[in-house]
Amino acid sequence: MNTSEELSIKQAIESILMVATDPVPPNLLAQLLEKPTSDIEKICESLSEEYKQENRGFIMVRVGGGYRYQSHPEQAPWVERFVIEGQSTRLTAAALETLAIVAYKQPISRAQVSSIRGVDVDGVIRTLQQRGYIDELSRDTGPGNAVLFGTTQSFLERMGLNSLEDLPSLGDFVPGAEVVEALERGLRYDTDLEEEAEEKSSTTESE
Repeated sequence: MNTSEELSIKQAIESILMVATDPVPPNLLAQLLEKPTSDIEKICESLSEEYKQENRGFIMVRVGGGYRYQSHPEQAPWVERFVIEGQSTRLTAAALETLAIVAYKQPISRAQVSSIRGVDVDGVIRTLQQRGYIDELSRDTGPGNAVLFGTTQSFLERMGLNSLEDLPSLGDFVPGAEVVEALERGLRYDTDLEEEAEEKSSTTESE
């Protein structure tokens, strides 16, 4: 393996571990990068040593049968301060929306939440876990065994709920028939205007 190829593999491993929430097994990395597992293990060990030599604020460790990034032990006071102070900050609109989806759709996977919201939710999921509002409940029995999330006792306490059955009915937030009809009329009107404009444009071009 030449230097350029090794650098490319290192970058790929770094990118994968950066977005992974669980330790990534070397055999999975080998499969993804189409390289022998032994080569992947050597490169990961090399990366780990590089981070140590460069005195980075994070390290690569092998735990739970895989590799992952974690903050350097010497930075624990700063990380702890960040987590504690972060608890007092208000949740963003994205976090609140994600929390609502998990609350009403649990158990639910990260991919399912992303599908509903239409955006990547990895960062938001991590924030909600750090706050103690959601946690891993189980794993999907389907392909990939995706982690399934649900709300915690802390969530119920913060919301002033005794159980999930006390959550407001989604029907309370569904607009009435008259509102839906008004929206549909508005959408039809906008569509008609667009079609009329396109017809005028086509007529002008043909002339």
